[in-house]
Amino acid sequence: MLKFFIVGTLAVLAGVVALAASLGGWAWWVVLAFVVALLALGAWDGIQRKHSILRNYPVLGHIRFLMEDIRPELQQYFIERNYDGRPYDRDTRSLIYERAKNTAGEQAFGTERDVYEPGYEYLVHSTAPLDPPDEVPRVLVGGPDCRKPYPMALLNVSAMSFGALSANAIRALNKGAALGGFAHDTGEGGLSPYHQEHHGDLVWEIGSGYFSTRTKDGHFDRREFADKASSDQVKMVSLKLSQGAKPGIGGVLPAAKVSEEIARIREVPQGVKCVSPSAHSVFRTPVELIEFIAEMRELSGGKPAGFKLCVGSRVDVLALCKAMIEVGTTPDFIIVDGAEGGTAAAPLEYEDHMGMPLTEGLMLVHNALVGAGLRDTVRIGASGKVAAANDIVKRLIQGADYTNAARAMMMAVGCIQAQMCHTDKCPVGVATQDARRARAVDVQDKSQRVMHYQQGTVEEAVKMMASMGAHHPRDLSPTQLRKVISPWETRSYAELFEWLAPGQLIGEPPQTWAADWAAADASTFRHSLPTSRS
Repeated sequence: MLKFFIVGTLAVLAGVVALAASLGGWAWWVVLAFVVALLALGAWDGIQRKHSILRNYPVLGHIRFLMEDIRPELQQYFIERNYDGRPYDRDTRSLIYERAKNTAGEQAFGTERDVYEPGYEYLVHSTAPLDPPDEVPRVLVGGPDCRKPYPMALLNVSAMSFGALSANAIRALNKGAALGGFAHDTGEGGLSPYHQEHHGDLVWEIGSGYFSTRTKDGHFDRREFADKASSDQVKMVSLKLSQGAKPGIGGVLPAAKVSEEIARIREVPQGVKCVSPSAHSVFRTPVELIEFIAEMRELSGGKPAGFKLCVGSRVDVLALCKAMIEVGTTPDFIIVDGAEGGTAAAPLEYEDHMGMPLTEGLMLVHNALVGAGLRDTVRIGASGKVAAANDIVKRLIQGADYTNAARAMMMAVGCIQAQMCHTDKCPVGVATQDARRARAVDVQDKSQRVMHYQQGTVEEAVKMMASMGAHHPRDLSPTQLRKVISPWETRSYAELFEWLAPGQLIGEPPQTWAADWAAADASTFRHSLPTSRS
């Protein structure tokens, strides 16, 4: 391959020399510098041992790395169609940006989507639509053991930690929540000063690392939790069991993002990758989990307490329902996170191949609570790629009482879906701890955008519900969401899925649920493991 490099170099050199001769004397120095640099690069490529392609194709091999670097941008801006980009297509991103800027979110000339493609879903409107209600509906979160119920908006800021996001991004999200009157989930990374600076309502999430409320050996500190949870700004407290993008492993904050400040807030070593344990130390069984949720509620002064999970098996969910019945209390809320949910850092195998998608997980939890006679006391939140008004309505039909959005809120702050969150090199300053990059986020402007996006999306969702003949989420029905099965057949969610009656599991479980209900045990989570092979 060396001969190709020599011949190529000589050819380029001959061309450059000819060009230099036509330009004049000063150009010879430019040519000389260029040739020396080219020869030095080629020589280094030929002797280095890290990249095989550069050893075989000196200099020219660098073009491959250049194309790899710019491939995501070329794909996003020039190749993908408006409706098939991933994780969020261009139509959805544009809608978020326009709504955040409080500009029109309309589209001309009709849909670009194939409405006969299997998997396409649509909402069923009413022949006699209603006018939207004067007040946007809210859902009151708080069961019979809760002394301080909270009126939750239909769309809220989902869990995103300081550390994963920059201080200015957290400030903008919380100020937007304060301006718009909706809730902001802190994420498991701790209760930071930036969450509290603008006094927006907070859902304080605690993960298995117990950041901001941990003892020196990493266990849950009840005294510190009670002290911080007593803040008027903290409206609800949540225990994170798992996350849709990486269920079964703890949260990860790359070492590059663990600054002195984050280390202080999380109470962990600076400059070391911060990994939460996969499992909690405060519980080992379903009963212990439900008892701990009740303890969190008491320590917080009677505020709503619940947990977030990406659903694994139906038996696990039913074991939790049996534990609620046995203990005699329930969580005030359960947030179901879908496998399509986002994250700042996770192994690709977990993102692509672990966890239950939101549709199946949400309906499973809803039906389990209904069948166990517990649904009236437990509110369900849904998170996982919620971005537009139709997403909200769809999740409400599938069993949710309210929704949370993370990446859509990031886009309202300025995220361009560069997918560099784990590198600390976010180009717009949203997902980074680099102060120079983070200064790009103007808190005053971006907080307004967060507010406009949330309000506009909820208003559109309420308008869609009115078009369907519903003033409130409780008026919606699974018959009003239909899926294309084939170009010749569509079926409603009422036909496609089984919907349990209140208390049905307690009395006589249907055959499709009976085996899992019998296998569920409030004293262990181990029942769902398969029999080991000999």
